[in-house]
Amino acid sequence: MKAERDAGGERLARFLARTGTASRRHAEELIREGRVTVNGKAVLDPGTNVDAKKDAVKVDGRRVKPAPPVYLILHKPRLVLSSMEDPRGRPCVGDLLSGIKGKPYPVGRLDFDAEGLLFCTNDGDLAHRIIHPRYRVRKVYHVKVKGVPDKKVIDRLRNGVVLDGKKTAPAGVSILKRGDRNCWLRMTLYEGRNRQVKRMLELFRYPVLKLKRVALGPLALEGLPRGAYRKLRPAEVEKLRAALEGVDKAGRRL
Repeated sequence: MKAERDAGGERLARFLARTGTASRRHAEELIREGRVTVNGKAVLDPGTNVDAKKDAVKVDGRRVKPAPPVYLILHKPRLVLSSMEDPRGRPCVGDLLSGIKGKPYPVGRLDFDAEGLLFCTNDGDLAHRIIHPRYRVRKVYHVKVKGVPDKKVIDRLRNGVVLDGKKTAPAGVSILKRGDRNCWLRMTLYEGRNRQVKRMLELFRYPVLKLKRVALGPLALEGLPRGAYRKLRPAEVEKLRAALEGVDKAGRRL
């Protein structure tokens, strides 16, 4: 960031992400669509530098300024969308976060019928790092499946399976609780493909009955009631940032 500012400001897409207007990727789309102006002139290059103290930046004609950063975790209930709004009027995360200053939004998604930890923030740069596969953020799930996988299946899940022609990264898989007809698994993933947990298990004909995310990086749900949220302590934010530091372009720790 220092180098960007020394060169004459901050990249426009990064500035918009920092204001909570959109994620950095979405901000780049807004810029290329001609919806962003700087000092009254449309700017189409996301790499354009702006000075937050001097330049007037507008999106769709409305001035945007950096908002104080907000960091919180939410226990998303089942049958709630991981979005801020829904045109069909279904319950969504935006309903649970209404009234919070700074407009935090969920980072990543949980399926409609899943529950658990969602990290929410208006810090677009941090959100981008958490979502980007390069940073290999740890995600821990408790999963109830129909049936009881044997050691051979668990070993195959641990070593990775092929989804959409590409092998999944090694995962942590263990049995938490065993029953006669079903069991609870603990699964730790370091990537976030669409419906990944369910699809991995469905390959071996073990349908998922319940899915709950209990941890994201160093953050843990720790008994937070369904539908409730809490703000992160400064030490937790620093711990999260530290977990995202020192990763090269291949996702290896430096």
